[in-house]
Amino acid sequence: MESIKDRVAIVGMGCTEFGEKWDKSSGDLVVDACYEAFEDAGVDPQRDIQAAWVASCFSQFTSGYTGQILSIPLKLEYKPITRVENFCASGTDALRNAAYAVAAGMYDVVLVAGVEKLKDSGFAGLPYVSAIPDPSVTEMMHHSVAPVHFALAATRYFYHYNLSPEEGKRILGKIAVKNHHNGTLSPKAHFRREVTLEQVINAPMIAWPLGLFDCCGNSDGAAAAIITRAELAKNFRHDYVLIKGLGMSVGAKQGELQDDYDFVHFEETVTAGQAAYQEAGITNPRDKLDLAIVHDCFTITELIIYEDLGFSPRGKGKEDVDSGFFSLDGGLPVNTDGGLKCFGHPIAASGLRMVYEVYKQLQGKAGARQLKDPKIGLTHNLGGVPGNFSTCCVAILGRPDYPETVQD
Repeated sequence: MESIKDRVAIVGMGCTEFGEKWDKSSGDLVVDACYEAFEDAGVDPQRDIQAAWVASCFSQFTSGYTGQILSIPLKLEYKPITRVENFCASGTDALRNAAYAVAAGMYDVVLVAGVEKLKDSGFAGLPYVSAIPDPSVTEMMHHSVAPVHFALAATRYFYHYNLSPEEGKRILGKIAVKNHHNGTLSPKAHFRREVTLEQVINAPMIAWPLGLFDCCGNSDGAAAAIITRAELAKNFRHDYVLIKGLGMSVGAKQGELQDDYDFVHFEETVTAGQAAYQEAGITNPRDKLDLAIVHDCFTITELIIYEDLGFSPRGKGKEDVDSGFFSLDGGLPVNTDGGLKCFGHPIAASGLRMVYEVYKQLQGKAGARQLKDPKIGLTHNLGGVPGNFSTCCVAILGRPDYPETVQD
């Protein structure tokens, strides 16, 4: 099987401010993100963009909407545009599909975008729909929302690794404190406010043991990327970013089918991560990655992701949290822009927002949160709920001066 490694480059990106954008439509957000990307890459959308992929889940309050989510606001007349919907992994999956088309030689320059207007839906949480067209399942999902499922993962994790509720909540609280701090350094983040560990632990409960500050908020926003073949990237800029590896994994409800499913790992994350590492030639991600932007929909999710992606040994994520290993000045900074928790989570835009953060970090343009000389970074999206209907995408991005082979 061939690898995507170093065959596709990102030469421009854009991202709106995330938040409650009552004064903007999804089309307005698309225009803002895409025109930042066009300007960043120095391209003309009518002349240079040959095809596009757009990710959106709930912006039109219905499935089945078309690529016109992109073509109408951008006036991209009669170009091939594909709409991608893969729940929270939609944005990264759109990038993945576009990258494969470019690597195959079908196009030279394409646009990838993700957009969501969740606040207009009126839902306090995600407007869940069933993965299976079964009215009984749909009804069940309306009463069994995401915080409940991830709270079950948290209680199981505490039990499995012999953490008292107090100790477990303290570890999760430290993750929230870290991400809130990073969010204060991100001008486009939805929530830019420091919190203390005491505030997190004593916050109103959403689904025990997950309190208010353990849960990401719903947001509006959009993000976009311009990608091209690697050999053409120097025609656009010197500080382009290469795609080093892509991995995707979709589950089949093993959590419901297997009575011994442990709920302290997400198999979709494990397998998608392994696929991306194999393409990038990475055998020790803890040492080789310079940053990671992961899907912290809840603090427990981030903790489990540390272990699923090989950043921490199984059951040892808490030690790395305590040591500050994942902070901005730690050995492997995670969620440098505040993550879903603070940057916000407009579902289909989040994956490309993560790529935007790694892109800026690798270029040395991340402002107050800039890391020292990062060369390779990872993004991770997990859609669905633990063990039920989950899908995961992992992308690994690197600077062009990064070695061709990354080995221990």
